[in-house]
Amino acid sequence: AGERSKGWNLYFPIAYAKHCKVTSDKGGFYYHVNYRTYAAGTPVETFQASHLQRLADRIARAQGFLSNPRSIERSLGGDEQSFDLELTPGDTVRREFPGPSAFTRSVVKLTASDREAALRGIVVKMTFDGNECIEAPLGDLFGSAPGINPFASLPVGMTHDGEMYSHWFMPFKESAVVELENRSRVSANLSGDLAVKDYAWTDRSMHFHAKWRAQFDVPTRPMIDWNYLTAKGQGVFAGVSFAIDNPVKDWWGEGDEKIYVDGETFPSHFGTGTEDYYGYAWCFPGLFTHAYHSQSRCDGPGNYGRTSINRFHVLDRIPFTRDFKFDMELWHWHQTCKVNMAVTAYWYARPGASDGFKPIRAEDTVLRPMPVYVVPRVAGALEGESLRLVRVTGVADPQDWDGISGGRHLWWHAKMKPGDELVVAFPAPQAGKYRVLGRFLRARDYGIHQLAINGRKAGEPMDFYNPDVRPSREMELGVFDLKQGDNELSVTVVGANDKAIKSYMFGLDYLLLKPAE
Repeated sequence: AGERSKGWNLYFPIAYAKHCKVTSDKGGFYYHVNYRTYAAGTPVETFQASHLQRLADRIARAQGFLSNPRSIERSLGGDEQSFDLELTPGDTVRREFPGPSAFTRSVVKLTASDREAALRGIVVKMTFDGNECIEAPLGDLFGSAPGINPFASLPVGMTHDGEMYSHWFMPFKESAVVELENRSRVSANLSGDLAVKDYAWTDRSMHFHAKWRAQFDVPTRPMIDWNYLTAKGQGVFAGVSFAIDNPVKDWWGEGDEKIYVDGETFPSHFGTGTEDYYGYAWCFPGLFTHAYHSQSRCDGPGNYGRTSINRFHVLDRIPFTRDFKFDMELWHWHQTCKVNMAVTAYWYARPGASDGFKPIRAEDTVLRPMPVYVVPRVAGALEGESLRLVRVTGVADPQDWDGISGGRHLWWHAKMKPGDELVVAFPAPQAGKYRVLGRFLRARDYGIHQLAINGRKAGEPMDFYNPDVRPSREMELGVFDLKQGDNELSVTVVGANDKAIKSYMFGLDYLLLKPAE
């Protein structure tokens, strides 16, 4: 259990034989409670607090594995088979392994002049008993992309020195074929080892599957349900890794996961937001790593650039007997941009299962460039967040907000009431008459304020209420005699719109001075 990037997660199995009731003594938060109902007659021992003491040693052992996922490697077994390969552009290497056996783990390290391009451009294909079960770029297959982005989860992970590991258990009955194809434009060296051990195949055994798909220049409107996985047959869903290229700072992941099992017409798993599914919250860009979920990359600022996240279903794996469908809603705050998305889905299935993935095209493995973020600014603007505070009741500090000059504004908030005042100093290059313009934020908890410059009122009080947060138009405050150097803008709380939450907040994006003839 713990907090990771503002999301609280508890992975502890609480068994119940008849029913379970979950309550909260405080509202105002989002939550997922995942549960599984077993077939009638399944013996279940209901959880009791006394079990914590009785099972203390086993709980501590599990905690140790989850805290250090690579520590399980010594218990996985198998004979290590080392490899050292040179793959030039266009090269393909292929190796066949006899069954019945199972791959228990693998470790790979890649060296290349452009590691990001090579990790996306080298495609791994694995065929078990004649079933093509794995097709994915090398880096995406190991849970993060593009490039090496360190994280340590239970099934897969990456280290700071560029090593990638996998603990996925991959059994096969007759044979397994492993194929690597370098579709990139750079040469690469691959070294590491693959562990193989004997395995007794039964009528309950399943093949491991991992498939990848990407889509480019996806418009953010209209909103869509973007498919992570559609599979038919009998199997168990085990997780996903997801990568997105976002051309704006705005949050891209307001959409909900919708998981349909065995012909459901309404999803039995229906979430509250992408970040909640992945185990963090409030679109927080901070990186985190855990045995079951990670955010291994988020370029920033905000949610701009490349982001890579994953979520593995181990305790909460999802079995299906006929079919399985996982859609993630694309619900972006920005209405007019386009994003690139890629997903790797992981699941197990009985032989003969099928999925909806198409073969990976060569053009899909070419990384699209991601330009360096340039903060948009209004020419000549005196940014609110940069102005000197003269005096303030409550708290006034910078707040990031997309779509405004400089990407930030001066936000006045906290314990405000009618009569309270904010005063900031703004510079004029020389003494004279100036038209003063301003741009502000409006929201449902913003107030009605009287603005004044050097003690002279700037018109009538202004109502900054709006049902949602958005910047105002650029507004004329009037013509004023300004002195060279510092002048003062004062903001006084008058009241609030009848529809407003009575917090009386105020946001200043910028002031703009234009000489008045």
